[in-house]
Amino acid sequence: MGTRRHVFEEPFAVSAERMFAALVTPSSIRSWWGADKAIVLPQVGGTWVASWGENENEPDYISSFKIVEIERPHRLMLGEGKYFARDGQPPFEMDKMTTEFIVEDRGPGMCSLRITQDGFPSEIVADDFYEACVIGWKNTFEGIRKYFFDNPVVEKTPE
Repeated sequence: MGTRRHVFEEPFAVSAERMFAALVTPSSIRSWWGADKAIVLPQVGGTWVASWGENENEPDYISSFKIVEIERPHRLMLGEGKYFARDGQPPFEMDKMTTEFIVEDRGPGMCSLRITQDGFPSEIVADDFYEACVIGWKNTFEGIRKYFFDNPVVEKTPE
């Protein structure tokens, strides 16, 4: 059984440190991903979880991952994913899928963010979920851009 992946990359006018912090801070994740709840234990073996739905006791969606690798402020690898949707589960196991975030310095106050999601089954049964993830990551990059626009860093000038 073969697998497939998708890769998204975009430059941002923020430092690598600030970008990485947005990837592992629950309040930031809620903002850029539109989640209602997020929990992150940012260490190898830690968790990275987000959920959606007004009732936290009966969420509509949950995405849960184990943090497989973390190299601040440049790399975060999520694996052992689990996904719950009230209206049904993907028709395949997600435990072999990975999501890698790479943050590269591009000069003072600049970085690029590359997200690679790998391990989607190549069988037709995974096509709809794969396409939904492609759309989801495009929307996520839009959410990240909006997050930084809405939360600018104000540089203090020396007195």
